[in-house]
Amino acid sequence: MTQTAMPPVNASDNAGVIMRPPNLVAATFVLGFALELLWPTCLPGGRAFLVLGLPFIAGGVLLMAAAMRQFRAAGTHVETWRPTEALVTRGVYARTRNPIYLAMLAIYIGLGIEINSVWVLALAVPLFFALRYGVIAREERYLAAKFGEPYRAYCAQVRRWL
Repeated sequence: MTQTAMPPVNASDNAGVIMRPPNLVAATFVLGFALELLWPTCLPGGRAFLVLGLPFIAGGVLLMAAAMRQFRAAGTHVETWRPTEALVTRGVYARTRNPIYLAMLAIYIGLGIEINSVWVLALAVPLFFALRYGVIAREERYLAAKFGEPYRAYCAQVRRWL
């Protein structure tokens, strides 16, 4: 069985984000978990509080699935390191320009609640800023350069987060 090589990706036709977003979220979570092991914390309310994490996780998974489905239906890539082929503005993208990052943050916060970790939750703040300025800002510049006025009009109509 022979393997065919993937065509090369144009290195300049992508957003140039600081780190692949799933890796950024995972690394932040691992750091929070490690801090939790070194200096254990406990959320107020104890175990009863944990039920609040599940809606964050479930909502995040559903939002991410819907957003990814819309990317694929439009014929564009979800991965930030690949070129964006189409501007997606319908469905969940009519309500928020960044549903996948919103979903990642919701899942992250839900997991932080579920493992009862103040450290993980505290790191959600720098994670938010890393996503906002190291990922989203770069994507916005890339999309404005690639799609021009249609993207700027979309930005004027739809909020970045909610």
